[in-house]
Amino acid sequence: MAEIRDLMIKVPSIRHQWLTFLAGHGLQDFPPAEVAGVDHVVGLYENDRLVGTGATAGNILKFIAVDASTPPGAYFNQIVSELQSRLAAAGQLHVMVSTKPQYEKSFHYVGFQTLVHTHWGVLMEAGTPTITQYLQGLSGATGTIGERRSAIVMNANPFTKGHRYLVEQAAMQSDAVDIFVVSTDRSLFTTAERLHLVQTNTADLANVHVYLGGDYMVSYATFPAYFLASNDTIINYQTTIDARLFRDWVAKILHIQTRYVGEEPLSHTTAIYNQVLQKELPPQVQVKVIPRLKVGRTIVTATQVRSAIAQNKLSEIRSLLPAKTWKFIQIHQTELETRIKKGMTIRGN
Repeated sequence: MAEIRDLMIKVPSIRHQWLTFLAGHGLQDFPPAEVAGVDHVVGLYENDRLVGTGATAGNILKFIAVDASTPPGAYFNQIVSELQSRLAAAGQLHVMVSTKPQYEKSFHYVGFQTLVHTHWGVLMEAGTPTITQYLQGLSGATGTIGERRSAIVMNANPFTKGHRYLVEQAAMQSDAVDIFVVSTDRSLFTTAERLHLVQTNTADLANVHVYLGGDYMVSYATFPAYFLASNDTIINYQTTIDARLFRDWVAKILHIQTRYVGEEPLSHTTAIYNQVLQKELPPQVQVKVIPRLKVGRTIVTATQVRSAIAQNKLSEIRSLLPAKTWKFIQIHQTELETRIKKGMTIRGN
């Protein structure tokens, strides 16, 4: 049996060997930030020759590749088993992987279930909770046939009057609205803060329910390009995965008939995402694009708010924010500015 070793990819020579090995197995042209985001990288060695590798980033398996000359299945299983054991030891029992279609059967053999299949790639999961368990565990989210049930997925970084306007439009046209807040913690406002702001700013709307999107909606597993600088090919692939996951699982189980999105004149990534949603969701799920709210001549965006915080120009954004968000930013202004100074990005969505 080959030997598993930790790969110290911060060492230039080891990093070069690793990247060369990946490129030789068709894994290349990914954003550098994807490599920077891995937690552990392992190498499988046979007589001091690298014959396989794999990595983890949170609960996601990444960069898995094995030489074709190795024993069929055995070395692949050894790498996957090692990575899953490490995640389990850290208390992470739910594991996801995005892989090439030719490796789908190999992951089936080690207990993974396919969530989404495209000709570009496959999204799979293993362990608990599964996507079905996650969705069935959302109190009040399961709709009934005939009910006008809608959904919104938002990052709300932070929640603005624009977000409120979008929610109001959906609430007026629906019997129930499920808001899913992006769970990936890579925004200026933390996941807990964003969830709190969405909940408190929509608490007066009786037919609106707020949940965390977990691993399944604009997460680092389904749509990492949302958080990274990526080219259009990568964005299209990942948005297709995310859209089909919503259509085939979330909407189907929760009886969601309509997905509301805000018109996107400024963010290139989100504009592509909206286009893919309109292509992939119908006819099962209708997509309604709501024009962006304007205050005067200004289109309300969370990007403006973050920029104003970075420049200490809060007075310029008060009119763009609901009272609860405005109060939160005033109270936490110093902390938010400190996060920016420490390198937290304010670009993007």
